[in-house]
Amino acid sequence: MEKERLKKERLKRLLDVAAGRVPADVVIRGAKVVDVYSGTILQADIALCDEAIAGIGSTGSYRGEQEIDASGQYAAPGFIDSHIHIESSYLSPEELGCLLVPHGGTTIIADPHEIVNVCGLTGLDYLLKASEETALDIKFVLPSCVPATPWEHAGARIDADAMRGPLKDERILGLGEFMDYPGVVNAVDGVLDKLLQAHAAGKLIDGHSPALTGNALNAYCAAGISTDHECATVKELQERVSRGMYVLMRQGSACHDLKNLLKGLTPENSRRLLLCSDDRQPQTIRELGHLDDHLRICVQEGVDAITAIRMATINAAECYRLHDRGGIAPGLRADIVLLDDLEDFKVRTVFVAGRVVAQDGRYLPEVCRQGIEAVTGSIRVKDFSVERLRLPLKGDRAHTIGMRPGTVVTTKRVETVRRNAAGEFEFEADRDIAKIAVVERHQGTGNVALGLLQGYGIKQGAVALSIAHDSHNIIVVGTNDEDMAGAVECLIVQGGGVVFFRDGIAIDGMPMPIGGIMSDQTGEWVSERLQGLQKVAWEVLGVNREVEPIMSLCFMSLAVIPEIKITDEGLFDVTAFNFIAVDAEGELEDERGVSL
Repeated sequence: MEKERLKKERLKRLLDVAAGRVPADVVIRGAKVVDVYSGTILQADIALCDEAIAGIGSTGSYRGEQEIDASGQYAAPGFIDSHIHIESSYLSPEELGCLLVPHGGTTIIADPHEIVNVCGLTGLDYLLKASEETALDIKFVLPSCVPATPWEHAGARIDADAMRGPLKDERILGLGEFMDYPGVVNAVDGVLDKLLQAHAAGKLIDGHSPALTGNALNAYCAAGISTDHECATVKELQERVSRGMYVLMRQGSACHDLKNLLKGLTPENSRRLLLCSDDRQPQTIRELGHLDDHLRICVQEGVDAITAIRMATINAAECYRLHDRGGIAPGLRADIVLLDDLEDFKVRTVFVAGRVVAQDGRYLPEVCRQGIEAVTGSIRVKDFSVERLRLPLKGDRAHTIGMRPGTVVTTKRVETVRRNAAGEFEFEADRDIAKIAVVERHQGTGNVALGLLQGYGIKQGAVALSIAHDSHNIIVVGTNDEDMAGAVECLIVQGGGVVFFRDGIAIDGMPMPIGGIMSDQTGEWVSERLQGLQKVAWEVLGVNREVEPIMSLCFMSLAVIPEIKITDEGLFDVTAFNFIAVDAEGELEDERGVSL
């Protein structure tokens, strides 16, 4: 009864403020209000009461306990990132909030499948608790594919029965990106159970269906999957919109799809298009921004500014059933961004739930952090040694994973390689083909899978990571087995993260104690460390300067993105959905070395 009484009192006060009977808590005076509903700009005052917008009126129509002069500034709804992995920033939720909020980010839809693949529901619980310590409003979806595929070992297994409880949590909006699109299309029994759990809970289902088309896409949509952030072409965007899906146009640190996909935007389909980061590192955020960067790109590409803002606000709110936000209107949550203009989108002031939380690029609230004890100690490797890295080949022809700058899509190639006297692969300094290995680090299987990576460019030493999407086993690439083994062993002792190794010693690195995939340090510290690591990777180890040396490498084990990847169980042909040998004797290739 007391709770209901308080609700009634708050509603009465909101209506009193809206009607002008009592002063507002805050009045934002003289702003040019971006009306995402009518597509116009209004010159108006905005009255705030508690956490809500009470009203919008002409100059002087509201009185406030506090009044903020926004003359000449644009007031836009708070920006909503429709799909992001907190873990891929390498930051805790508290620290990611410190970076995103000053750029106008007020809400993110977070898919925690990285830490859940490592730590199970304990990882989800950690993120839920940590998210309460930031002004950024973090909404979650429940990872749908743990492990991400049947072709690798992860730290946990979440089946349909385990999903029942979390899906009842109001903080969980639905199921996260359903990466097992073959399982959906082929109506695999366990997949159907997961889909039905979401349906029974009345929750939405996020999608992940690269290159899916025709009847297969129809089947995927018929399962109730409503979004996709894996569009790479305008044709894919158009087909998904025509099937009733929302398309999340991605601009992250590794994947830059936005400019290309904007070519498919039309007045007719714009309300089905959203903006998302997916994976965005702190260095990218500090240098380029967050959704403010997406908006700049949109306007530079000729998109009307209000259309662009809709894609970052009301479209996302409607897609994810966040009916309390996404616009500036009476009764909505007071998430508001004050901007200098609608070209550069320079953020001046950010309100979250009626409170000023960022000013001129500074995050204002005190930063408190959730303890990380429950999600440390996740590196458990068995039976590893340098001998496990030997790669014998039957002949001189081998499959390689062909990296492509600016994307995590790879090319399945066949190349002629050198073998030593024992018939094992031998690195050639003048050829951009290096050995890559994935070392299982969760279940103590002792698995070590070997392959060849082309396009990474490393010329000496080794790079080892415990960040390897999505199961996050250890991935290591190098020019010789000794440095590769040294990097792995150093990473185990370090407790996860990044290690650069050369000539028998660790030359650089970054610990990541939270699940082996996230730092416990500030965003500024991690950003500076990443910059230092990039410099060493490019200038000392010789990594290709067109390749982001850490984030690009950690996607080489993501066996749901074409064409070829490597997991702890072996080299995997994503197009054919089967493991293949590194040996490629007798296979045909075209003039580019692409396997036919």
